[in-house]
Amino acid sequence: MGGVSGKRILIATFGSLGDLHPYLAIAKELKSRGHRPLIATLDRYREAVEGEGVEFAVMRPLESQFGSTQEVVRRILHPRKGPEYLIRCVMMPFVRESYDDLYRLSKGADLLLSHPITVTMPLVAEKRGLPWVSTVLSPMSFFSAHDPSVIAAAPWLHHLRRISVGLYRGFFELAKSISASWERPLHQLRVEIGLPPARKLAMFEGQFSPRLNLALFSSLFAEPQPDWPVNTVICGFARYDGRPNPVASAELKKYLEAGEPPIVFTLGSSVSMDPGDFFAEAHEAATQLGRRAILVTGSLPSEHSDALERVKVFQYLPYSEVFPNASVIVHTGGIGTMSQALAAGRPMLVTPAAFDQPDNAHRAVRLGMARVVPFQRVTSKKLVKHLGELLTDRRYYERAARVGARLRDEKGARRASELLEKI
Repeated sequence: MGGVSGKRILIATFGSLGDLHPYLAIAKELKSRGHRPLIATLDRYREAVEGEGVEFAVMRPLESQFGSTQEVVRRILHPRKGPEYLIRCVMMPFVRESYDDLYRLSKGADLLLSHPITVTMPLVAEKRGLPWVSTVLSPMSFFSAHDPSVIAAAPWLHHLRRISVGLYRGFFELAKSISASWERPLHQLRVEIGLPPARKLAMFEGQFSPRLNLALFSSLFAEPQPDWPVNTVICGFARYDGRPNPVASAELKKYLEAGEPPIVFTLGSSVSMDPGDFFAEAHEAATQLGRRAILVTGSLPSEHSDALERVKVFQYLPYSEVFPNASVIVHTGGIGTMSQALAAGRPMLVTPAAFDQPDNAHRAVRLGMARVVPFQRVTSKKLVKHLGELLTDRRYYERAARVGARLRDEKGARRASELLEKI
């Protein structure tokens, strides 16, 4: 530990498994160094966190406060309206409860670590006078004009940047002015707890700590840019993907040994809650290609196995178990899934739906190891076309192998923990 005595570190995160796993990886590393991390997040993740020996606490809102999880996910993943719904209807109505939970949990803490949308953590840091470190999981959070992202709500912006940096920045200033009203409950909370008015919007510059900002992705994915926040350090991906299930692992091993490497189809933990016809189209594509396939369907059961057992269905598998054994990986491009797919060193077909997924897909294409079909346009015909290209062009495999070898050497959780210890 380099002489650093054990510290109490409060980590707040919110969202899907892709929003939990990097922080669980960091918490495990911190614990191995003698520190006492506590993860505050959604109530559904208690078992996952405590199962790794990490202390857990609920940070409201509770999932039961939203009603149908499937309907909430459907609305959040709307390409254009999703961000507004997330901020106005999911986050802002509960900022007082979230703040109260984090303020209580921060008593006795030595350091605070925040996820991009845990918007009350900066308030707790300011009120308590505690050191605070922020994080980003994907490059899109920076909204850089020098390395422009592909944004689901406005994909044409990426092309606008090629015309004019000024126009690109002007659009974001307009977007910020429009979204400012979405954060009104957070600004009212600042007044109630005796803090001065915020000078920055929570979902833009306000999410970054002036002390230290950890970029939890690889420099292969994005290099530092002049308009990134000060004190930003690229750590590499902090990968973790859950504990294996012995029964599922044995079933997977038996299937893998029985034939050629399969195409692996997955929608991650969010999009899988509203999959539409994706898995039916995936089954049909695998059949037309004459290929074995694995469908990782997530929380909702699926009936797409075939009588010949060429297509195998699992509700959940740790991606580190299955991805390295794939011929091609088909996924939506959420940053957690993307990090595991990149490290596996296999070609990928990305089917992005919303938020950072289109940008992550663009960056994988830029690495020369991926093709893209937007989730809303997935058909068996398109899957067959793009998978056929990936399966037959060895260049995809060569580039993917090089990326995988590089990423497997990165230790994002270790690097992040070293930086936190310096604080």
